[in-house]
Amino acid sequence: MLDGMDKFGLTEDQKLMRDSLGKMIGRLLPPDVALRMDEAREFPEEAYQALARAGYMGLLYPEENGGLGASMEDFTFFIETVAYHNTQLASAYLTSVLYGGRHVQVAGTPELRDEILPGVIDGTRKMAFCLTEPDTGSDAASIKTRARADGDDFIIHGHKMFITCAHVADQLIVVTKTDPDSGHRGITMFVVDAKAAGVSITPMKTLGRRTIHANTVTFDSVRVPAYRMLGTTNGGWGQLMLGLNLERICLSASAVGNMQRIVDYASGYARERVQFGHPVSSYQAVAHKLVDMQIMTDAGRGLTYRAARLLDADADCSQASAVAKIFTTEKNVQCADMGMQVMGGAGYSMDHLMQMFWRDSRVGPIGGGTNEILRNVIGKRMGLM
Repeated sequence: MLDGMDKFGLTEDQKLMRDSLGKMIGRLLPPDVALRMDEAREFPEEAYQALARAGYMGLLYPEENGGLGASMEDFTFFIETVAYHNTQLASAYLTSVLYGGRHVQVAGTPELRDEILPGVIDGTRKMAFCLTEPDTGSDAASIKTRARADGDDFIIHGHKMFITCAHVADQLIVVTKTDPDSGHRGITMFVVDAKAAGVSITPMKTLGRRTIHANTVTFDSVRVPAYRMLGTTNGGWGQLMLGLNLERICLSASAVGNMQRIVDYASGYARERVQFGHPVSSYQAVAHKLVDMQIMTDAGRGLTYRAARLLDADADCSQASAVAKIFTTEKNVQCADMGMQVMGGAGYSMDHLMQMFWRDSRVGPIGGGTNEILRNVIGKRMGLM
């Protein structure tokens, strides 16, 4: 249960979702198991499949595609709840469902949707999203991975890196250049089998989120049938832009869930840890840190759900989603650092979850569009740039 979340305003479905997810993830990923899997860099397969069996992989998709057609607010609540219990599991979920399957659902042909989405929904098919390259991150229009037409196929050649969950993926969404000289107007996206000839995937060692891995992915003259193109030739930029607000809101929800877990975890430790004859939580210096952490969490939650409601209303949420992503991911890092300070040496110890929370939080301001780029987005909308 999310101890710090006010139940006011939750629907009955959301309350049931929160309770069922808490019991399920708590059973499959208790602290000792989460720490062991993080140390071993082991994908949380059992918990992932449990989400699939419970039907949660279909939340985002419309009913005509076999999904549940949930609102953005419900989906946001789901991501926050999963991230509260295990932020790496939330990221693994988003990688397949949002960064992978969502592109197929929006831009794939009916045949491609019928081929891929049922497996995503039932958990038998995992996906990963290949955009970032060694020399291109925020400047996505400058990617160098090429796709050239060859009869009824395309041949892909290039190199991607920092690709989450590619090592367990069955299919890859690959962002390529089909017109190298046209910037963002020359981008085309494909669905590529992860085990296709010419595809090689190598896990990277990163500071945090070690159960889901970042990976390098190399495409050495990989042949892909033209029907596995998403959308139209050179039309990929618009497809990328369509998902940005949704992605930012989900990243914000994940950060909020992790922040609330940090608050609850550090507060529980502070109430039990006795120094000079009193629980350390009774000392104002500690109590005020925990209070400030809860304030940051509550503020981030408000910003996140405001953006989700705007998206549900088909209103312009570009600025709201950017604001939420910047605030929540940066406060997540700050909250984790404060939680580490509250717990002292215990927080720094690998025997406690706090060090993992701290390591996992740091990618937030980097991934999904750096917060520096998002500040540019807001600045332009404010007429400053």
